[in-house]
Amino acid sequence: MGGGVSLIAVGESHLEASALVLVDMAPRIEPEGRRRIQEFMAQKPEGFDSLQEVADAIANYQPHRPRPRTLDGLAKNVRLGADGKYHWHWDPARRRMQGDQPAHRERLHACANHLHLPTLLVRGGLSDVLSEAGAQSFLQQCPHAEYVNVANAAHMVAGDRNDIFAGSVIAFLKRVAPAR
Repeated sequence: MGGGVSLIAVGESHLEASALVLVDMAPRIEPEGRRRIQEFMAQKPEGFDSLQEVADAIANYQPHRPRPRTLDGLAKNVRLGADGKYHWHWDPARRRMQGDQPAHRERLHACANHLHLPTLLVRGGLSDVLSEAGAQSFLQQCPHAEYVNVANAAHMVAGDRNDIFAGSVIAFLKRVAPAR
């Protein structure tokens, strides 16, 4: 959701920025991918009994990603509630993402039309959220934008291929962001 928020903040001049990086997000996203995210975010609103249950939920959502050898790292994705259950950091009651609404999509398109700063679009090559067609549509709308398509990564690009993701973003920012 950070990409949509950033696109609106910069595209509507709520925020001054010297560069913008959008990760697997553009105004045109795929309904099926959006639906899968919604289902993933909405599962187990009562909480998970164990980190193993959390690991199982993530593995079902991201079958291409190898399971972690230990579950300790999963603690950053959840919080342990007073009820003794693990809960996602996001609000599971938020079942409807704004991307479903035509007015929101139109707003994102309008914001993309107002982008005049250096912009990098990073897409996961395996993503079902931002298709190649959706990425190309954005690049036609913002011809000054740069594009990186990360093979073997799905929607969670940094989690799947952080080596390529981080290298691409750092190289882009070194080229376009003013030195401080």
